[in-house]
Amino acid sequence: MPLSPTTTARLDHVLATGQRDHRLPSVAAGLVRGGELVWSGAVGTSDGRADGPPVDSDTQFRMGSITKTIVAVAVMRLRDEGLIDLTDRFGTHVPGSALDDVTIEQLLSHAGGVQAETESGWWERTPGGDWDHLVGSGVGTRFRSGRRFHYSNTGYAALGRLLEVVRERPWFDVVREELLEPLGMRRTTPRPSGPAAQGLAVHPFADVLLHEPEHDGGAMAPAGQLWTTVEDLARWAALLGGRTESLLAESTLAEMVEPHHVVDEPGQPWNGAHGLGWQVWNDGGARTAGHGGSMPGFLAMQRVHLDAAGGDGPPGQAGDGVVLLTNTTASVALKTLPKQLLRTLRELELPEVTPWVAAGTSEVLELAGTWHWGSATETAKFVGEHLVLGTPGAGRGSRFERVGSGVDNWVGLDGYYTGEPLQVVRRADGSVSHLDLATFRFTRTPYDPHGDVPGGVDERGWH
Repeated sequence: MPLSPTTTARLDHVLATGQRDHRLPSVAAGLVRGGELVWSGAVGTSDGRADGPPVDSDTQFRMGSITKTIVAVAVMRLRDEGLIDLTDRFGTHVPGSALDDVTIEQLLSHAGGVQAETESGWWERTPGGDWDHLVGSGVGTRFRSGRRFHYSNTGYAALGRLLEVVRERPWFDVVREELLEPLGMRRTTPRPSGPAAQGLAVHPFADVLLHEPEHDGGAMAPAGQLWTTVEDLARWAALLGGRTESLLAESTLAEMVEPHHVVDEPGQPWNGAHGLGWQVWNDGGARTAGHGGSMPGFLAMQRVHLDAAGGDGPPGQAGDGVVLLTNTTASVALKTLPKQLLRTLRELELPEVTPWVAAGTSEVLELAGTWHWGSATETAKFVGEHLVLGTPGAGRGSRFERVGSGVDNWVGLDGYYTGEPLQVVRRADGSVSHLDLATFRFTRTPYDPHGDVPGGVDERGWH
């Protein structure tokens, strides 16, 4: 559904104002809704000159660390094929480095204690060597594996090497063949190709520019090598928003965007975490995921709402996302401009509302209504295909999805009962006796003596 002219004009104005106020040589951005690029805009020139080539949605910029998310998805595909396990030690597949005892999951979530950067040379500005050269330089760990979140570029170099060893071909060939080509991301390349922006640094105290070098990072390339366009990055945002095109199981994507390790900044409230490759944020109750990117001369951002809730902001559709690319080394624009664009979309373009229809079945009525866990009271109701016990997000409230046919077996989806079984226990005549939820008994009356309550019920009853 096309955006209204009013929304488009407002978005264009937000982007143009951001380019001017943040002194960005050029900036290109796009918004995704329903898995489609619904708006794109670009301001400035690829070389920063007033008369230079104007950028557009097909201009390549370096995406920096957003590269890591593509590597992570390729690694998770290995797991889903049974070729690796996330608990495997790195050295099981790629032996001979100081990272042998770090698990693959810890590398994906930056929890392996692996050092952030290389041992010598600013790898983001100088050509890199191969894997053996990186290992020989003495790359190792700074913390005990599993202790804490510690962002690591070298950890993703290791994951790129893992792809190469297991797939028996270069890491970029793996991601190109398995992910980029199927998604139509043909303008995402390891080096600039076709129309591309020049990497630039803007002087902090004067309106002058400095060219940044472009190079091949070698073994470090999986940490931030790739170049892309707004159109291509929007396709990657659509995958994060749920349009996986059968390249990744929905359950695997959900696993990847779970908060695995909190990003703990001293003196700051916890509102960010890291999943398996993806950054995850909680902004006033709005859950988003994505990744930022930074390489000398370039900044990038991809951010996608995981649900329709807006938190403190306006509601929208699950999968609403923003991508932004700019050719400057340093700017606070990345913290504000993507959020402004995404908020504008959600404020001005109300989400479509799917009409409610009575699509339930009468078989669930024997489970609906009031239940008691001991002397506590909970209400069971059905919302769509889910059994909802209590209020999800409050106490031990949770949604449950059906396991198999019938209504007797369920599994928890939220909070305390995530993954835990709920079984409907019936009497000999087929009527419902009680619910067994991970050994807790829910009965129709408090401490029903006929409900097989563990520990029994005092024979004197209530008195």
